[in-house]
Amino acid sequence: MSDAPRLYTLIAELTYRCPLRCPYCSNPVDYQKRKSELSTEDWVRVLTEAEALGALSVNLTGGEPLLRDDLEAIVAAGKRLDLYLNLITSGQPLRRERLERLKELGLAAVQVSIQDTDREASDRIAGTRAYDQKLEAARWVKELDLPLTLNVVLHRENLDRTAAIIELAERLGADRLELANTQYLGWALENREALLPSRAQIEQARAVARAAKERLSGRMELLFVLPDYYADRPKACMNGWGERYLLVSPEGKALPCHLAHTLPGLEFENVKDRPLAEIWRDSPAMRAFRGDEWMSPTCRSCDRRSIDFGGCRCQAFHVTGDARATDPVCSLSPDHGVVLAARARAESAGERLVQLRYRGGTRPVT
Repeated sequence: MSDAPRLYTLIAELTYRCPLRCPYCSNPVDYQKRKSELSTEDWVRVLTEAEALGALSVNLTGGEPLLRDDLEAIVAAGKRLDLYLNLITSGQPLRRERLERLKELGLAAVQVSIQDTDREASDRIAGTRAYDQKLEAARWVKELDLPLTLNVVLHRENLDRTAAIIELAERLGADRLELANTQYLGWALENREALLPSRAQIEQARAVARAAKERLSGRMELLFVLPDYYADRPKACMNGWGERYLLVSPEGKALPCHLAHTLPGLEFENVKDRPLAEIWRDSPAMRAFRGDEWMSPTCRSCDRRSIDFGGCRCQAFHVTGDARATDPVCSLSPDHGVVLAARARAESAGERLVQLRYRGGTRPVT
């Protein structure tokens, strides 16, 4: 087998099913057509093979992983392998007794998503009544002495309430707060015109987060993720294509990130057909954007090529139509004007959020 980077984290996307209908969902836009899910036995084998590759941690995510009746069996299998198991959940549906059981079986940490600090606004963004249950779930996590991460996706509708979000995280006793500005891919790209904030909103929220991070140092870790559209250089997406992270989708495709399956010309292999180690090391799709041979001249000559790895390949494709192009958020990209135009529209935008339907389609928020 060929050499490959060390795998550190497995993202186990257990299901696309979810009770929420967020307009920035990371589910595929055609997720309603994807009905098959890996069996319990499949996931136990995937965890075993990931640990053999060197993985130390597993993010149990979705969709909503709590909708898997076999979540307990998957957690128990991960514990037997001494993996650090992090549950990424909306808290829907969750009972305290089930969370206790998951902890007993080896669950190590929980991340709960919150859409806003106001019940009405949060439920409107989530597309269902979920706010009260989310807060209850977060409290249970702390009562059971599990590390709690609160994740809030920021966008035009809630960015001005960053200070209130931080206050809520403090009240809940969160150990970590992720203020994750929307990244415009998948459903978020579909709704970009309604979600992208103005620069003034970003700068104000950033200042609030910076001050809070200093004030809360040693008590709560606070992360503020700047949206790509307001950066002049791209981020190292997933620490590079196939460098540290591996995502296995509900139907079993092994991917370097959530949206890689949308790139044309790449055939991602299924863990039901081939051992994970062979896919990680030898799959042409997993190797497609490793190193710098694939890069455009602009990226290959840049001194940041080993820092940001050329940026996001999915963003490059969905904005420019070419997965090998320089990430358009980079000011050196010939396609950077697309990003600048989107920023300009955000300065005067009046469109409201578009909500996803649970069974497909969209509808205006009322």
